[in-house]
Amino acid sequence: MTDHTGRAGLERDELYAVAREFEEARHAIVGSYTTNSLPDLVTASHQLGTLTGLVKDLSDEVLFRANDNDPGLDFCPVIAAYTSASAPAGRAVTNYTEAFKQLGFLRRYAGAPATAADLRDARQAAFNVTQDRLDLTVDSLQEACVTLWHAADRIDGTPPRILAALSRSARPENSIYRLSTKLPATEPIRLAYMPVSRRVR
Repeated sequence: MTDHTGRAGLERDELYAVAREFEEARHAIVGSYTTNSLPDLVTASHQLGTLTGLVKDLSDEVLFRANDNDPGLDFCPVIAAYTSASAPAGRAVTNYTEAFKQLGFLRRYAGAPATAADLRDARQAAFNVTQDRLDLTVDSLQEACVTLWHAADRIDGTPPRILAALSRSARPENSIYRLSTKLPATEPIRLAYMPVSRRVR
């Protein structure tokens, strides 16, 4: 059997690294606006690109591990961490996209006369919506960070040889090491729960 000692540490480090990327994106967005100002469209375009890239990174991390059929490794805790983080990450993109739309509106009418009350109100409304959406984006990025950090903290690094010596009740549930020596599955791993199909009458 392949010696997987140290793999848990690598997975933990990777989770921390991805969490740091979310934290860096959060700090960049926080620093790009104040209560009286908004990011310009160039900055916003870069930030939106970063956010969509982070979501893709999460899916790539899952894809890499979901395709791994090594019989000595169980990536379920790691995959669960990335898929859980994808929900707040997706909300961050959704909220930033709405802010991006409002920034486009403000840019379009930046040079228009401010005498019309309707336009003045519309600009103020767009500014307020953008502020709110940026705040929600920051909150979602923080949630994604915390999700990844906590998952990394919980991954157990007990070496496989020690796990084999432990009783079943003493083995940590959050270990990525599998003691089974079964051959790799030839088909994709299926979900543990599959609903019973209903008969059509």
